[in-house]
Amino acid sequence: MSKVYLQTNAIGAKISFLQGVKDCIPTVLGYFSIGIAAGVVQKTAGFTILEITLISLLLYAGSAQFIVAGMYTAGASISAIIFTIFLVNLRHLLMSAALSSYFRHLPFWKNVLIGSQLTDESFAVASNELSNKSKVNEYWMFGLNFTAYINWCLANVVGGILGDWIPQPEKFGLDFALPAMFIGLFVLQILSRRKFSLDTLVTISSVVVAIGASYFFSDSTSVMIATIIAATIGMWIEKWR
Repeated sequence: MSKVYLQTNAIGAKISFLQGVKDCIPTVLGYFSIGIAAGVVQKTAGFTILEITLISLLLYAGSAQFIVAGMYTAGASISAIIFTIFLVNLRHLLMSAALSSYFRHLPFWKNVLIGSQLTDESFAVASNELSNKSKVNEYWMFGLNFTAYINWCLANVVGGILGDWIPQPEKFGLDFALPAMFIGLFVLQILSRRKFSLDTLVTISSVVVAIGASYFFSDSTSVMIATIIAATIGMWIEKWR
């Protein structure tokens, strides 16, 4: 009996993992193009292929890697780079908190693995699946995150190799690759939710708050403040209307 249960459970885990891989495929091209752009920018900034590989494996953050390349080129100190990356990546606390309720039953190490590999894109895919009442488990998340992770690291290496032939990536718009994909994901999520009035209101609120906060705080802090306030407004409206 226990043997049959274990076999059935293993098959289910495999199916969920493969489904996570499959659901990540729509973002693979976006990941790969942006990863190449990041690799080119980092190579142009003076990083070696080995350094680019280690950054993509250990830091694993598109916006942060673009920031590292820019600040390194500008001669910023290591402490300034680390602090800036910390502020930019604070949004991962919000994303992890938003998904944590679905994985509270899991062991600590599984939560750490899911959270450490969570990105803006995988969060968007997971949020979309959860909003559609899909059955999402840890194996699905592993498939989603692992596919994105491998694809991103490979793309960075390819971009680093191509960087020798593209000395000025901004001329080809490669520095805009990351915002372009975020815009695409944002539009797709709005279309799938079909709550246009609420999403429009939240979007306008976040823009207004971000612009207002930018007069008093840094850009990264303003984004965090706008995210929290706009999300609170959206949650309050959705709860009470």
